[in-house]
Parts: sequence; C-alpha cells; structure tokens
Amino acid sequence: MLRYILIRILATIPVMVIVAAFVFLMLRLSPGDPASVIAGDYATAEDIARIREKLGLNEPILVQFVNWIGQLLRGDLGTSIFSNLPVTTLIGQRLEPTLLLTLTTILFTVIVAVPLGTLAAWKSGTLIDRFVMLFSVGGFSVPVFVLGYILIYVLAMTLKVLPVQGYRSPFEHGLGPFLWHMVLPTLTLSVIFIALIARMTRASVIEVLQEDYIRTARAKGQSEFTILLRHGLRNAAVPIVTVIGIGIALLIGGVVVTESVYNIPGLGRLVLDAVQSRDYPIIQGLILFFSFVYILINLLIDLSYPLFDPRIRY
Repeated sequence: MLRYILIRILATIPVMVIVAAFVFLMLRLSPGDPASVIAGDYATAEDIARIREKLGLNEPILVQFVNWIGQLLRGDLGTSIFSNLPVTTLIGQRLEPTLLLTLTTILFTVIVAVPLGTLAAWKSGTLIDRFVMLFSVGGFSVPVFVLGYILIYVLAMTLKVLPVQGYRSPFEHGLGPFLWHMVLPTLTLSVIFIALIARMTRASVIEVLQEDYIRTARAKGQSEFTILLRHGLRNAAVPIVTVIGIGIALLIGGVVVTESVYNIPGLGRLVLDAVQSRDYPIIQGLILFFSFVYILINLLIDLSYPLFDPRIRY
C-alpha cells in the first residue's frame, strides 16, 4: 500500500508540470497586455514599460517560465498584481466558503442521489425509474446559472422563504444562519451532481442485481431491503465512488458560477475577479491549487476501493 501511494504521488509531479506549463502559456499568449490593464487608460508608454519591467514581462517566455517554476518549488505562488498580497494569503482568505459549500453539496448529493438511483434500479422499467431518468436528463440539460436564477426568483423573491444572496460563516454567525444561506447555493450546485450519481448508481445496481449471488440470496429468503443494501449497493459501490471523484471536477466548475450568482466570497469569485482584471499570478495559482486538490481527491478515492471490495489489493 505504501509503495502504491508513493508511486501515485510521484506520478502527480509530471502531471502538475504539464498543467503549469499549459496555464502559463495559455495566459501569456492570450490577447491583451497586463501592464496596460494595470497602468490604466491614461497611462503613457513610459508607465507601461516601467510596469512590464517590474513584472518581468520583458524577459523571454522561457525565462519567465523557469523563474515561475523556481518560485513554485519554494512554495511561492506569486503576488497579486492589484492587491499586492501573496496568492497563498488570498486563497487562505477565500477557502472557507468554497470548502463548506463543496462539503454541503457532496453530503446532500450522496444522501439524495444514491437512494434515488438504487430505487430506480430496484423498480427498473416502472414509472419511478422513468422519473429518475427524466430528472437525470433534465439535471444535465439546465445550466447552473439558469437554475440558480430560477431558484432565486421562486424561493427567494416570490415565496420569500430563503435569502437571495450572501454568506454567513458558521464560526462567526452560528450554524443556523450558515445553513440558511447555504440552501439555495447547495441546491443549485447539487442538481447536476445528483443527476450524474443517480444515473451511475442505477446502472451499477441493475448490473449487480443480475448476478447469481443475488438470486441465491433471494432463494434463501432474504428481504429485498437486505439484498439491496448488503449485496447490491455494496458490490456496486466502486463505480459509484469513482463517479463521485470525477464529479469533483463538475463542482470546481460549478463553484465559480454559483458563488458569482449568490455573491459568496469564495475561490470561485476570486477566479472571476482575477480573470476580469487579468491578474496572472492569482489565475495561475488557483488553477494549480484546483488541479492539486482534484488529483489528491482521486488518490483518496482509489485508496478507498478496498473498503468496498476486499478483493482489491494494492
């Protein structure tokens, strides 16, 4: 197990290098001059040249990349062009809302999607199954921002049962206000995730329910509830857990939109602000941070497989 973990960790190094190179080149070769943006509309050519010299933009791209990699190896993600704060400090300031929104979304999604998919597999071919599949198709079809505005209009503006926007930290304002403000963002972000996991759960459980040991369990007189949980869902857990890990990528993309719609001061809003102002260090640092988190989560998911299937050994 330890050898496998070390190999996987070492395998992430070239992946992160490729991601870093791609992000660096994509931002540097995109249209627009960050020095001109920083200097403003009324800046002179001398002002722009001075800013380019300060940021090192006059150096060849290869030299800029080597210098940036050297900073990364020292744990330095750079300094924001506009706020003049370290990128690691900005990430730390915005991490709590994004992390808590992601946790509430994952918990709500698993609690809803896994039973829903299992029920659809058990009632395969019935109206319940068709309803679940219809919901899955709809969940993938509606964009996150459209669903967010619909929920705001119905639940916040029309029925006035939930707050429109904002964020309340559970450490400062208590658990109640935090959950009250997290309902709409969690619902908005979890719909596509629920659709994905429910559909995969249904397909996996249907496949398991056709196995010989399921017929043997029924022949022994075990209840359908026991068969579904002990034999069906447990043996179908590996692909379901895998999809949950893949769904983290959907959450990363959805967080940017959801935090913008609901005015949540998290990493998603930081990404949007950095893109609009062309703040290269923040954009690069956030993409690397999200990539590292995604790789780490997939490693943890792989390590969890033996818990669901003892036949798997590393």
